Amino acid sequence: MGRWLELTVESDIEAVEAVCEILARVAPGGTSVEPGFELVEDGLGARIDTNRPATIRAYVPALDRAAADHAVAIVSEALGHLQAFNLRPIGELRTTVVDEADWAEAWKEHFHVLRLGRRLVIKPSWERHQRGADDEVVIDLDPGMAFGTGLHPTTRLCLEALEARADRGPLGRALDVGCGSGILSIAAVKLGATRAVGVDIDPIAIEATLANARHNRAGKRVRAHEGSVPTDRGPFDLVLANLIAGLLVELAAPLAAELVPGGTLIASGIFIDREPEVRAALESAGLRITGRRHETDWVALEAIGPA
Repeated sequence: MGRWLELTVESDIEAVEAVCEILARVAPGGTSVEPGFELVEDGLGARIDTNRPATIRAYVPALDRAAADHAVAIVSEALGHLQAFNLRPIGELRTTVVDEADWAEAWKEHFHVLRLGRRLVIKPSWERHQRGADDEVVIDLDPGMAFGTGLHPTTRLCLEALEARADRGPLGRALDVGCGSGILSIAAVKLGATRAVGVDIDPIAIEATLANARHNRAGKRVRAHEGSVPTDRGPFDLVLANLIAGLLVELAAPLAAELVPGGTLIASGIFIDREPEVRAALESAGLRITGRRHETDWVALEAIGPA
């Protein structure tokens, strides 16, 4: 059982990307973002409240005290520089030593049944949910130490675009780049994809994706592997990339190369100020932008590869 140092910062929604980038410098597993929300349906559901600060968390190994202290110093200094600009409210860094089991339990108070799009429902594995419409697609999720609960706008936008794409026709084979908890891979196969392959540089994300796929009875159609693009497993009819703007720009060409002719890319994690940069990179890679979704200051783009 590992011990981790949890790094936590509360931030205005418009500063989330900058804070995530700072925390990611020391946390190889990436960051998780919980937007401000209020409980509804007698505490069984959640409604996002963009007027409340988001909470960004990252984890570094706690067994090496010197390394953990160094990580805290790096983050504190960078946050201090960011706070000095006084552009958006950013809270102080908080640190807590947690065991993996304690971390999993702590998640439960922040994660509730969430409805997305027309028929998607994200249900924590420990919550009850009474199925509504016959075509409702329920994803039973335990995020573990991997990002991807459906709470953050970037994940919601990606899921809504995925559902809309499924409504237009068969999804075929799907690739999920930066699969995290596996939420997008599982949603893809539940919405009709024949297969989904997830890739992530974090081995914890691979474990979470495979475990969640089995829990959703999708283990035979979801595979996950440590790594990134190029995968040498394509081409794919659909590529899902819920990353950050900088990575989408850097990986635009490799993402496009994973597509079959005329295949679809859904790219999310784009802060609105960086949308032109991401659009330019995707178009330079030969992709044609065909759709756009936004929520608060976050954008998801849909693009088609050349025929």
